[in-house]
Amino acid sequence: MIPFSLLTVVLVVLAVAFPIHGADALSGYQINCGAGAEQVAGNVTWLPDARFIAVGNATDIPSLPAAPMLSSLRYFPDASARKHCYVLPAVKATKYLVRTTYFYGGFDGGAAPPVFDQIIDGTRWSQVDTAADYAAGRATYFEAVVVAAGKALSVCLARNAATASGSSPFISALEVVPLDDSVYNATDFASYALSTIARHSFGHDGSIISDGDQFNRYWQPYSDGVSPVVESQGSIAPAAFWNRPPEDVFRRGVTASRGNVLELQWPPAPLPTASYYLALYFQDNRTPSPLSWRVFDVAVNGQPFFAGLNVSAAGSMVYGAVWPLSGQTKITLTPAPDSPVGPVINAAELMMVVPLGGRTHPRDVIGMETLARGFANAPSDWSGDPCLPVGNSWTGVSCTEGPLARVTALNLTNFNVGGSISDHIANMTAISSIWLVGNNLSGPIPDMSPLHHLASLHLENNQLTGPMPPLLGDLPKLQELFVQNNNLQGTIPNNLRNRAGIAFQYTPGNNLS
Repeated sequence: MIPFSLLTVVLVVLAVAFPIHGADALSGYQINCGAGAEQVAGNVTWLPDARFIAVGNATDIPSLPAAPMLSSLRYFPDASARKHCYVLPAVKATKYLVRTTYFYGGFDGGAAPPVFDQIIDGTRWSQVDTAADYAAGRATYFEAVVVAAGKALSVCLARNAATASGSSPFISALEVVPLDDSVYNATDFASYALSTIARHSFGHDGSIISDGDQFNRYWQPYSDGVSPVVESQGSIAPAAFWNRPPEDVFRRGVTASRGNVLELQWPPAPLPTASYYLALYFQDNRTPSPLSWRVFDVAVNGQPFFAGLNVSAAGSMVYGAVWPLSGQTKITLTPAPDSPVGPVINAAELMMVVPLGGRTHPRDVIGMETLARGFANAPSDWSGDPCLPVGNSWTGVSCTEGPLARVTALNLTNFNVGGSISDHIANMTAISSIWLVGNNLSGPIPDMSPLHHLASLHLENNQLTGPMPPLLGDLPKLQELFVQNNNLQGTIPNNLRNRAGIAFQYTPGNNLS
């Protein structure tokens, strides 16, 4: 089985076996990118990805062990596209764990994996650089926690300045799992996402723990090689903890002898300067007794994190929702003077707090998505958020910047687009310029009367039919209207014929009078 490492912003290099299934069937989506049919591993059904994406090429990876999510991948050779997006159904305001998995496998004959960005909705999540892992024979996974702003969630790949010429972004697997409302609920998900840096079970060795985690999160084993390991047979109730950790991570922990401080350098790799969500998990492994207790203070990089923590056999969790960290991190557990036993820690999670990049106004999203569905041969990157992140808008689409972007211009001149122009183009009430010149568009010109900012409308050299919409002449800012070389019919409205200060061209072509 291919070992995995966790790489999100920083790299935690651990050669550990990757679990291909959890103890229970999972909700959400487990997608085997590039696969042609469903594959079952344990209780998890890995879905082929064709229903979630319409672009890219699929290929198999030869000579790999039987791990479904590594046996194929999808890659995206179209260098003209600004992004390549998977779009999954979602429940608005629901919290999701998103995991992407990458194993290069030399699919393109190159010497090293390509470097590229990954994007969730309108937020640039992180750069994907799997070269170090691949050289060591490992696949790489990333995790994020986000709340769906609408009825769909997009996960996109995009070239960046580090993407080598001729190389293609790729992906092996994509998982999107709904989380309970309580999980990581101290985070303001209206403004931030979480990007997993490390999630460890202390005192464990061997495989990643995921059995028993209802969301199939990966808890990697961790030991500093110095601190004594304790084992516990006592049970804990995952539902008693906001974050729902699996019971198995409490089976072992690291400790210090009575009166001694327990100090851990964790996570192993230095951290970039940022704010983090930090959660620590504890359980007293001894039989409960009113005459024996385990009390200690928790500090992070010398700063008090929690004072007088009294850990019981039922377990405890402490967290910091926006904790500033930078460089190497040290967790210090200092026993109370009268505590009969030393401190203990069983597990920990660390997640970077990532500001959301914003999103496109829902009116414009509806307008652009409906327009895309009405077009034949729309640009391949017309999927995901139409405007964001900045630099990764849909081809031909210009937008305002800010947390709620508006579409201001659409230019698909000579793009060989067919189909018709949706009535929902009228949703885009901030647009000032529409150029759909030289395509194969048919059907009528829709009503655009709500587009009060529209100054330039170019629809010439298509196959449009029907009359001139009578309300076009009432648009207050319209200065250019070009519709020549179509098949329009009927009478030119007086508000257009008599309007001063407008460049209006309807011949040659058409049958307008």
